[in-house]
Amino acid sequence: MESPAHGESSAHGGVEYDKVGKDYFEKRQLKRGAAGWLLLVGLGVAYVISGDFAGWNFGLAQGGWGGLFIASILMATMYTCMCFALAELATIAPTAGGGYGFARRAFGPWGGFLCGIAILIEYAIAPAAIAVFIGAYCNSLFGIDGWIVYLGFYAVFLGIHLYGAGEALRLIFAITALAVVALIVFILAMVPYFDTNNLFDIPVTDAAGASPFLPFGYLGIWAAIPYAIWFFLAVEGVPLAAEETSDPKRDLPRGLIGGILVLLAFCALILTFGPGGAGANALKDSGNPLVAALESAHVFGGPTLISRFVNFVGLAGLIASFFSIIYGYSRLVFAMSRAGYLPRVLSLTGARKTPYVALIVPGVIGFLLSLSGQGDLLILIAVFGATISYVMMMASHIALRVREPHLERPYRTPGGILTSGIALVLACAAVVAGFLVDPRVVIGAAVVYAIFIAYFAFYSRHHLVAAAPGEEEVY
Repeated sequence: MESPAHGESSAHGGVEYDKVGKDYFEKRQLKRGAAGWLLLVGLGVAYVISGDFAGWNFGLAQGGWGGLFIASILMATMYTCMCFALAELATIAPTAGGGYGFARRAFGPWGGFLCGIAILIEYAIAPAAIAVFIGAYCNSLFGIDGWIVYLGFYAVFLGIHLYGAGEALRLIFAITALAVVALIVFILAMVPYFDTNNLFDIPVTDAAGASPFLPFGYLGIWAAIPYAIWFFLAVEGVPLAAEETSDPKRDLPRGLIGGILVLLAFCALILTFGPGGAGANALKDSGNPLVAALESAHVFGGPTLISRFVNFVGLAGLIASFFSIIYGYSRLVFAMSRAGYLPRVLSLTGARKTPYVALIVPGVIGFLLSLSGQGDLLILIAVFGATISYVMMMASHIALRVREPHLERPYRTPGGILTSGIALVLACAAVVAGFLVDPRVVIGAAVVYAIFIAYFAFYSRHHLVAAAPGEEEVY
């Protein structure tokens, strides 16, 4: 832990600040100009595209096709409204902390910390879930799975990030383009086999409101929400690239809005033609649902050149999200550590201006969690953190609109607080949804969240860094 220069400190608003020397920030710099708006669109899609290849289909086991369909419409609405609101917030507070910076601006240090840690839970856990799905794809391709696959992918892609931000972002863009090709091939291959009867082939239960459309009843809609979120989870991470963007006030809104439009299209197409071709019942438990759909009895009936292509190139989609979310969590940890909310050593950057400690430490934790092999349960933990952060970010948008109506906003959200209000209500519903699937997992995530809160309450709020981005107004 680095000590403050001359031991100086001051109290402000329930927290205490340490003054640090110039060398403190010289050791904590990112490379400005590494990303333009097109790379940010690619980053937004890359964060999420793995959700089209695996994970979403577990919602079929919770709500049937109808339940997942309604849940996806609700979550598509939430994310679209949220991206418009975040585009405005990103132009007000363009720092590497993303949502943490927005909540800090609206609600002070406590708000910033609570939002930032929620995002950290999301971003540290999501790569672990994706690593499990990568293992499932590798198993069907090469017959290998488990810890050696998880370790190999973590080691290789952490290494690329350590090499440099610009190189990493360009590689993310290229991998994402390959993944998009795989999705298009899958959709085109499934269209001739589409049959509406396949959507409703899950046996109907005796739950309240159960029907072929909602085989698990009305509550199935709510239980499917965490998996509908998987179609969009992490697109909100685009603002984490703010300090490496050429023109953040112009590029961040373009990146967010462009990214969500692409993701909305793929959500609609995958959810329609995947179960519509193969049958919802055949996909509800698969770790590799697109390949399972192509090789199902309703489609090709076994391995074909197309299914092998989607399997092989589709691995790029999982890699794209795995790779890009590692980028996202490192920038969040970097920003929160630089400001003293997390241990300051986590924000050190090397000669190539990459936050190497912020890359490695969460990466080790994610790898250890991936050893559980429970991708569906890891999704629940990631969704818990995500939805808490969504509530706080949308509340931040509303609070800043009400309290500071004349604040400079280079981009303004269409619909204003009505738009962010819709997202806020849906986010509150999504927070509760995880408890319907497995309350033990969500309660465990809440305990981890509480431990972080205790760390801030008893230690780090007394050692925040004066003059860090987002904290400058203190002096």
